[in-house]
Amino acid sequence: MAAAEPAVPALPGSGGGGAAAPSGTVPVLFCFSVFARPSSVPHGAGYELLIQKFLSLYGDQIDMHRKFVVQLFAEEWGQYVDLPKGFAVSERCKVRLVPLQIQLTTLGNLTPSSTVFFCCDMQERFRPAIKYFGDIISVGQRLLQGARILGIPVIVTEQYPKGLGSTVQEIDLTGVKLVLPKTKFSMVLPEVEAALAEIPGVRSVVLFGVETHVCIQQTALELVGRGIEVHIVADATSSRSMMDRMFALERLARTGIIVTTSEAVLLQLVADKDHPKFKEIQNLIKASAPESGLLSKV
Repeated sequence: MAAAEPAVPALPGSGGGGAAAPSGTVPVLFCFSVFARPSSVPHGAGYELLIQKFLSLYGDQIDMHRKFVVQLFAEEWGQYVDLPKGFAVSERCKVRLVPLQIQLTTLGNLTPSSTVFFCCDMQERFRPAIKYFGDIISVGQRLLQGARILGIPVIVTEQYPKGLGSTVQEIDLTGVKLVLPKTKFSMVLPEVEAALAEIPGVRSVVLFGVETHVCIQQTALELVGRGIEVHIVADATSSRSMMDRMFALERLARTGIIVTTSEAVLLQLVADKDHPKFKEIQNLIKASAPESGLLSKV
């Protein structure tokens, strides 16, 4: 699901009956389709928390492949208006989630001009803990080489590098657009969103790194929530346990996220034997990528 980004501080609203909200929270009536469900959010809650609440209330009814807009009921106008940027809940109000008419079909097409690579937390301290970490590093490096050849922007994060170390030395970060430390599990940080906004026409993210069931999964779900098509490279992502890795890949595939392989991604990006960079990409994939335990789980 992708909701339109909100554009001014809180507006007074109306609606939202029901039981009194707990101390420190504000009653909000959440409307979707023909439904209206009273709930509450912390005072000062903004766009992200409202989206999370809609998902928790209506997740099984929301088509994740559609774009949505969040609207606030404004008494001044007697109707719903698009949620203002910077909105924060300060009093009881009524909001609704409205699907846009155009449905996003997940086709899985990749083109260099509309793709960004996300390399997630490939750090030194994970080396002894992550299953097949050496294979994951090898494939990750192959992907970064492909990104350089094809001129695809790369965004790299490092989870709490003070404690977990920097990106492993085998991963060459030459030419990447951004290397960002984080404590949040998801890579979708304000700095990353700003970097994406600087790249015109971004439609797809190729995502790899660790751990599959934590940072990769949460990043993928947030990106899909913003209307970006996500391709997770199965042979370039892993976890401390194969159970967590495989169940995460299965769950993500069921949400419409594309689970693919490094070779499939690179060849899809060149698309044609006559592509000027085909020979360079072909040299990268002459040796098959390591299967990193995936075949034993098929």
